[in-house]
Amino acid sequence: MPVKKNKPKIFKEAYVITVDMGYGHQRATYPLKDIAACMPGIGSSDTRIITANNYPGIPRSDRRRWEGGRSIYETISRMVKLPIIGRIIFGIMDNIQKIEPFYPRRDLSRPTYQVRQQYAMIHRGWGKDLIARLNKRPLPIITSFFAVAFFAEEHDYKGDIYCLCTDTDISRAWVPINPHESRIKYCAPNKRVRERLILYGIKKNNIYVTGFPLPKENLGTNLGILKDSLDCRIRRLDPERKYVKKYQRTLNYRLGKRKCDIEKSEHPLTITFAVGGAGAQRNIGIQILDSLHDHIDKGRVRLNLVAGSRQDVYNYYEKEVRRLHLNQNHGGHVSIVYANTKHEYFKKFNEILLDTDILWTKPSELSFYAGLGIPIIMAPTIGSQEEFNKAWLHQIGAGFEQEDPRYTHQWLFDWLKSGWLAQAAMEGFMDAPRNGVFHIEDIVLRGKRSEIEDIHFI
Repeated sequence: MPVKKNKPKIFKEAYVITVDMGYGHQRATYPLKDIAACMPGIGSSDTRIITANNYPGIPRSDRRRWEGGRSIYETISRMVKLPIIGRIIFGIMDNIQKIEPFYPRRDLSRPTYQVRQQYAMIHRGWGKDLIARLNKRPLPIITSFFAVAFFAEEHDYKGDIYCLCTDTDISRAWVPINPHESRIKYCAPNKRVRERLILYGIKKNNIYVTGFPLPKENLGTNLGILKDSLDCRIRRLDPERKYVKKYQRTLNYRLGKRKCDIEKSEHPLTITFAVGGAGAQRNIGIQILDSLHDHIDKGRVRLNLVAGSRQDVYNYYEKEVRRLHLNQNHGGHVSIVYANTKHEYFKKFNEILLDTDILWTKPSELSFYAGLGIPIIMAPTIGSQEEFNKAWLHQIGAGFEQEDPRYTHQWLFDWLKSGWLAQAAMEGFMDAPRNGVFHIEDIVLRGKRSEIEDIHFI
């Protein structure tokens, strides 16, 4: 008699859980807002996404545990600019959560001090309140922060637990204390994370290579929005048509024979500079503005300075824009992107990306946005994981490390004339996974083993 396979349970929604630490973890869950279940009293009123370290009614003891870690990280991240002492302090913190070299392949399942410390707090009750609330109506959990997955498992959550990894390589901190026995399932953004999880002791059948979830509003049905944006972007990134003449057949094959709206193709070259959640690199944005101010004043370049949800960064940019353009009219070609909440900021950010030609940022989780066909200029890294993200962008050919931002007006236009940036846009579109949000929905809600077509993606 053939063994009957149990049909997978079908769900219409899941609990989407993030943490308020910088932007990376919340940016990863924002595209999943459409499937987020409403849990009265603890979900966001805007997106229904639950913030594990800041939900209504969170016990004081839990809040203290979360706040300690977040404030230390953000303070040290800002201190990295301080000569000598800042880098020493940041180096100590970074070493604690460093990613070990991948080769030689070896057993890396032994838990680190950081993991043992977290489990000690979990066994004293950390996260128990949140899991008890969710257990009243168990649904699958999707979380972008490993500690949430840990305490869901330890506090006997009744539903499935999915952990969404947010970098191109990950440290041992992402894996539970007893990985061989864990039921946590992982959504890996690329093959390297899959292989890393195996070295850490996670069972192969608990790992899905989904890609990072990119916003649906930037993809469109059958990638229609993405392809339209990229078609126009290529025209602006290749003013001398060097890339287009050489690879016209590739463009037609990958994008179809599209016809960019003339008005869109002729709008000024648009650069978006985005700082991280700690705001540590805000000064680079002003160096770019200062260097390009002649081109901005003449309407040749538009610059978006992304302050995110940080009022202090917004005030800094506003003051500097007034200073640098005190007696000049920049014609509305400088925008400061700011919102009161992170959810509103992500919405605005995704909107400006539709017309963005170059994304300039440190290689954070935004590295995956190369999959939208946007070339990335990389600001200096902050932290071990960003070094791996930088290497990944180089490997797929979608990013370049910045030259001295004070001379952007010189080297940027050399890059444009060469066609390099147009090529980087296409490389990102072709080689960076982009359908993560759909794969995750298939896996979590419909029980399908849905993965990127070629799991040999870097």
